[in-house]
Amino acid sequence: MTPPRRDSDYAGAPWLIADMMLITCMTVIVKLQGATYPAAQLVFLRALLGGALIVPLVWRHRRDFAAMRHPWRNAARVACNAGALTCNFLALAHLPLALVTAISFTRQPVTMVLAVTFLRERVRPLAWAGTALAFCGVMVMIGPVALAPGLGLLAALGSVLFGSLATIQTRALRAESAVVMMVFYVVGLLVLTAGPAWLFWVPVQQQDWPALFAIGLLAQIGQFCFLRAYRFSPASVLAPLSYGALVLATGAGWLVFGDVPTLATGAGIAIILLALRIVHLARGQSGAKD
Repeated sequence: MTPPRRDSDYAGAPWLIADMMLITCMTVIVKLQGATYPAAQLVFLRALLGGALIVPLVWRHRRDFAAMRHPWRNAARVACNAGALTCNFLALAHLPLALVTAISFTRQPVTMVLAVTFLRERVRPLAWAGTALAFCGVMVMIGPVALAPGLGLLAALGSVLFGSLATIQTRALRAESAVVMMVFYVVGLLVLTAGPAWLFWVPVQQQDWPALFAIGLLAQIGQFCFLRAYRFSPASVLAPLSYGALVLATGAGWLVFGDVPTLATGAGIAIILLALRIVHLARGQSGAKD
């Protein structure tokens, strides 16, 4: 008899892919607007406009707030997201973008370790191998970069740790209302960026409001897809799949900004795709033996 496959483990994969596509589009708009407006102002406006967009959802699902099961865990998730964002901004101020990007992709194996430690998720050795191979693909894409110890490196590692903890909290809150979690996230971003946005505020030109509105819209829909993904699938499954965001970002950079992929970029993407195939095979073996 053919052993049953654990296809349910991948139920969140389409949601994660949708999230990555939406966030890639949002990042393109942010990059186009970043020459005019400070990053903190863009994040603040993203949260403000995104929050306004979900007001109808908040009213429709208002009873979900009364039935909230884990308010403190929701608060912890917001705090972790705030810490990750703050550390990321600090790292970008002290380190090259390529290095911060490379370090950020260590979040996937860290997330898998935390999923095993705190959520008791099972990860097979082949899945670990696939995740390690995917990270090697990232390093091939960016090339060798010197790691200089200092505040920037500590901030980058802090961003990885807080971001991984936020992802684990998202998975642990899979029974919580998505609307409740979205509201907590928006409020957290507003609190985090209100001060810096006020200090460095640049008056918004009328012609830029549609793009800023699109940032908020894409961010909120992407956040909803992200929450749905981690509600339906284990963090250990989705963590390696998130490397696909790097492939999408490379394509967007080529099409929009004319950043032609190099041979190293192509080789890195090929390695990442191979790694994702290995992870898929690992899940198949797990389903066959469980």
